[in-house]
Amino acid sequence: MKKVEAIIRPFKLDEVKIALVNAGIVGMTVSEVRGFGRQKGQTERYRGSEYTVEFLQKLKVEIVVEEDQVDMVVEKIISASRTGEIGDGKIFIAPVDRIVRIRTGESNIEAI
Repeated sequence: MKKVEAIIRPFKLDEVKIALVNAGIVGMTVSEVRGFGRQKGQTERYRGSEYTVEFLQKLKVEIVVEEDQVDMVVEKIISASRTGEIGDGKIFIAPVDRIVRIRTGESNIEAI
């Protein structure tokens, strides 16, 4: 099993969710996060004064899937969240050793 973490623009969440649900992915966790990369923040103006917002708002979407689904999930996220501009985000893939559903005690694939 693998955990796919995608950092995306907030306004792209609905498109990503629809693409994943249509592909048969039924569970995901979404968190509001802040960060910066190549964008290095952005300059905004408030009441005539300029200030820099160093940490931009993003969303982190986390999905655990079987190993044979990883490439499909990554492609769906890329196609739904890409704008072509700096700041589209990143996708991280990591192994998952074990999953346990708290309510039933089911493990691994049964717990997804």
